[in-house]
Amino acid sequence: MTESALIAIAAAIAIALSTLGPALGQGRAAKAALESIARQPDAAKEIRSTLLISLALMEALTIYGLLIAFMLIGKIG
Repeated sequence: MTESALIAIAAAIAIALSTLGPALGQGRAAKAALESIARQPDAAKEIRSTLLISLALMEALTIYGLLIAFMLIGKIG
């Protein structure tokens, strides 16, 4: 395998792993938030704001993986 092929595979793995973890985490966080809102509808506003902040932080991990993939692809050309 050539060096550029290995870099392309590394970029693909970086994207795959950086989206898999946060996707599972976001699903679990949303599930827990919806269950909490169902139990305590009065606390929905606080739960929703905390959920949005945590989802944004999880999404940042995906963006870091995308950034690393771009940096790796930049080494090919």
